[in-house]
Amino acid sequence: MFRILPAAVMWCSLVLAPACAMVQEGSAPHAAVLHAALDAAAPGLLEAHLVPSVAVAYIEDGALAWTAVYGRQGPGTQAGPDTLYNIASMTKPLTAETVLRLVSAGQMRLDDPLAVYWVDPDLAANPWHELLTAEINLSHRTGLPNWRYQTGDLLEFQAQPGTATGYSGEGYNYLAHYLENRFETGFAALVAREVFDPLGMGDSGFVRPDEAASRVAVPMGPDGEWGEPDYSAPWSAADNVHTTIGDYARFMIAVMHNDGITADLAGSRLQVRENMMANGCPLPTEHCPQSIGFGLGWSVFEYADARIVTHGGGDWGERTVGLFDPEAQTGLIIFTNGANGGAVIRDIATLMGVHPHFTAFLAFQAENG
Repeated sequence: MFRILPAAVMWCSLVLAPACAMVQEGSAPHAAVLHAALDAAAPGLLEAHLVPSVAVAYIEDGALAWTAVYGRQGPGTQAGPDTLYNIASMTKPLTAETVLRLVSAGQMRLDDPLAVYWVDPDLAANPWHELLTAEINLSHRTGLPNWRYQTGDLLEFQAQPGTATGYSGEGYNYLAHYLENRFETGFAALVAREVFDPLGMGDSGFVRPDEAASRVAVPMGPDGEWGEPDYSAPWSAADNVHTTIGDYARFMIAVMHNDGITADLAGSRLQVRENMMANGCPLPTEHCPQSIGFGLGWSVFEYADARIVTHGGGDWGERTVGLFDPEAQTGLIIFTNGANGGAVIRDIATLMGVHPHFTAFLAFQAENG
């Protein structure tokens, strides 16, 4: 399980007492102890940070230990295990898993040129589009902006594909168009066939089912104002999937076990394509990883004594994160429906004993939006 290291215990005891009194320095707390500590801390964290609800899943020894949900799904409505959270960019690992399963089944290759089946009209005149492949798109090396509105609503290359890392939701949507054309199947249906259905994720989808509208977590802004749920019709391969905490736990456990993909692809999924530490580290030196970069669908943080695989999400009124240690086979998923959810995520990760260097990164994210 996650180790409770001295720095985390000190921070915990100062900020989250008395809940953290259950977690002693140098101990390896049982999952039930962590659950009890969260029960004690969660209501106060939600109130302190003006976040309506939080859903948490804790994974130990490669299996789900427990899930817990606290707070309000919306005005006057209690959140629960069937609440549907917008997981924002945590959609991307689902897209990546769909591709990896198709590759493992021999239906495509990671290095197949996407241009055979899809060329975005905005890029047709630029021969660089011929360089795009599933591997390049999944590892954020397309040279495309995150969203095309950032380049005047026209998609333009900012760098030659394969030469530099640049986080891009457009790159994931581009790949999804390719998949639709190649397999003559809607992208949402492909993800359901390859991921949702095999893993029993019956509460997960790209577009809100009408009958489930009453279960959707309503987002809250930074000053406590309720907003409106956000959907992508017919889909976004990079954003706005709605799911329950239990469904996403099933998915992340399958990833941790490398279910449904070949051993070679399992290794490639967590292989960092470019170490972004070369661009500097915004954290104090003692908290900087030796390596950080993108694999296929996930970010990988390499420390001297740990490796953490992760992906987060953040839209107007949602903050989410999933992370796991592939060697220890422990994991943590946290969904919130609040713009200030980053602070709740930071505090819960610390309480759960996540590595203090990584919680320093979560603190940086919380402080910088």
